[in-house]
Amino acid sequence: MKHFSLAAFSFALFLAACGDDSSSVSADNPSSEVDSSSSIVSDDSKESSDSKSNDKVSSSSSVKKVESSSSEKKTDSEKSSSSEKSSGDETKSSSSEETTSSSSEAESSSSLAGSVYDADKKTLTDNRDGQVYKTVTIGDQIWMAENLNYVDSSETPSLKGKSWCFDNDTAKCTSGGRLYTWAAAIDSVKLAAAAENPLDCGYGKACSLEGKVQGICPESWHLPDTTEWHKLFTAVGGQSTAGKMLKSATGWEEGNGSDDYSFSALPVGWRDFALFNKAGQDAVFWSATEKTDDTFHYSYIMELNYNNEGAYLGNDFKDYGFSVRCLKDAE
Repeated sequence: MKHFSLAAFSFALFLAACGDDSSSVSADNPSSEVDSSSSIVSDDSKESSDSKSNDKVSSSSSVKKVESSSSEKKTDSEKSSSSEKSSGDETKSSSSEETTSSSSEAESSSSLAGSVYDADKKTLTDNRDGQVYKTVTIGDQIWMAENLNYVDSSETPSLKGKSWCFDNDTAKCTSGGRLYTWAAAIDSVKLAAAAENPLDCGYGKACSLEGKVQGICPESWHLPDTTEWHKLFTAVGGQSTAGKMLKSATGWEEGNGSDDYSFSALPVGWRDFALFNKAGQDAVFWSATEKTDDTFHYSYIMELNYNNEGAYLGNDFKDYGFSVRCLKDAE
């Protein structure tokens, strides 16, 4: 029994010890379950907080994304606007340049018409072809001191087949000018096309020109009539010695002039209906005046000859080829 009681007692102690352990656990950690729950709640809260934080970040990111998108759109818009503005500025600039260019072209085009007289340099620039001629003032007249060498028959149809270089040698046109028929010299096509008082002039035709005749001379210059040739003779000392005064000092076979007034008439010769004649001997110039008793076939000329000191004012066939000296219009 003693052994039974000892065993029972030992068993009882064992049970008590087990109960104490359970109690001990509960006593030592009275809030362990709460802490565990709290820990769970805290974790949930953390997750929630993290989630909110993430949402906030996400939201912030979204806002930034939206703002960025908006900024990009704005930038694109500004770029577009800037591009359009730039394009507009370029267009304006281009338009301005075109206007300037157009204006410059118009000005350039305008300068091609007419002529330029430089009193200081004593030159005449014919803007139709850019040729520059020496000029001379004799008395109150201003003359070309070289023979005309204008040839553009597309702009001046009167010249077509009606002007030549002596012996058909272009070098002689350069040094002595061209030879023209009277119809070419007076620019008969222009006269025929005139809106008021059109005239049909030329060989075999009478048109009785009156007043100043520009003919093929540059703008502001004209073909002299007989009265103006006489005025020149008077200014150089009279018709009987005018030949010597007006002829060039070199180039004549004999009888060179003194060229006291720098008119410098060269003996370039002339052309009849088919042949070239008298180079080195004669200088013959057209007048705008027709011969009064036979206006169909003749017009007046001014002629200088190698063996004569005087100047001859006579008449010859309108279809002959003679030189042209232009006289500046009176101002």
